[in-house]
Amino acid sequence: MKTARLFRMAASGSASSPLLDGVFGINKPVGMSSAQVIRDCQHHFNPSALFKPMIDQEAATRARESNNRRKRRRFGKDDIRVKMGHGGTLDPLATGVLILGVGKGTKSLQSFIDCTKTYETVVLFGASTDTYDRVGKILKKTEYDHITRTLVEEALKSFRGKYQQMPPLYSALKMEGKPLYEYAREGKPIPREIATREVEVSELELLEWYEPGTHSHYWPAEEATNFERSFAEKVWKVEKDQMSSKKLTPEEEEADTKARDEHENFKRKADESVDALVYDRLNKRKRTNQQKEVPLMSGALGEMPPAAPKPGRGSNLIPTTSDTSTPPWEGKGPPAARIRMTVTSGFYVRSFCHDLGAKVSSSAMMAELCRSRQGDFVLGESNCMEFSDLAKGEDVWAPQVKEMLDRWNQKRDSKATPQSPLRAKQAKSPHAAQGSTSEQHGSADGPSPERS
Repeated sequence: MKTARLFRMAASGSASSPLLDGVFGINKPVGMSSAQVIRDCQHHFNPSALFKPMIDQEAATRARESNNRRKRRRFGKDDIRVKMGHGGTLDPLATGVLILGVGKGTKSLQSFIDCTKTYETVVLFGASTDTYDRVGKILKKTEYDHITRTLVEEALKSFRGKYQQMPPLYSALKMEGKPLYEYAREGKPIPREIATREVEVSELELLEWYEPGTHSHYWPAEEATNFERSFAEKVWKVEKDQMSSKKLTPEEEEADTKARDEHENFKRKADESVDALVYDRLNKRKRTNQQKEVPLMSGALGEMPPAAPKPGRGSNLIPTTSDTSTPPWEGKGPPAARIRMTVTSGFYVRSFCHDLGAKVSSSAMMAELCRSRQGDFVLGESNCMEFSDLAKGEDVWAPQVKEMLDRWNQKRDSKATPQSPLRAKQAKSPHAAQGSTSEQHGSADGPSPERS
């Protein structure tokens, strides 16, 4: 009886208002994972009047489910939420355009992963980290007094156009079925060949040059262990050998691999005692009561907006720095540069920063990152809202979201593939009119990735 009443309420509520599907952009704040942005959006969208038809439709669908289907639903998935996804993750350190899909708009998100993107980054010279950014551990410090704007601008020439880019040390790329960062964390030998990606940089410009002592970008304070340094050096040696096209005979490679393995086993045992490394297996007992997301290389209607969500596990992932912090160097410190680039899919900005440091005979890390454009979505324009507007209530964010979704659907419909002459002739036939209408309505449910 209760289920039937729920179905009638949901059906009557969704019949009066159209469902909202589509894609829009939001300015992701620093320190938050892309997944946490989605969770915060759902916190505001789920009880809203704007998305009530979608919630009601899902309630009606679940009301028709069999008992077996309900039992098979995974634990924790009983609550009804606005269906959402993102079109390409942003690191917690990064800000800028994060494309979000709603409802059937999630089917179009794959096309944004493969599109070109524009980034602005701040490169800080003089040191490198295991994550290639300012939130990692210092692997090495190098001289930087010789670095000038002219030297950096000359080095940028080698990054324009197409080239083979190495992934970051702790990236999620898999080699022989195992993520590279797992080799790093577990101290296991890595395959000799590190997979590279062909990337293209169509635009690359140095926007601002910060002389030593004129900026507040600092290296991280935490130093890497001897073990972590040795692993990084091994990876960098492999990279250098590959990039210089150094080839070994099968016999030389076998002997080299054997020698590396023996040397690494010896160093690992020594470094374990020196650094007192604590492996994951020793921390399992502590994980029961505390879970922490590690940053990698994220109803009833009322007049008041829902309270701001408590910081989720994907919030506050980046340590803050202040102007009063003690610099980790003597004197004025290293220079820094703000650089803008337009790149193809698969490009690692942190790898670019790391490689730029090596190009100027020093080291470097990514201190800031902002994605200012992804496809047609541009930061500061009408198709990309501010994340802070969510907390201002539905009266503020709902008109923006509705306008962006409407604009997306209008653009999608304008790109619909025109009918062939034979198809058009069949559509004019009185016998085919009903079937044609059904087909056209069905094709409007969601654009294919190729058309978005």
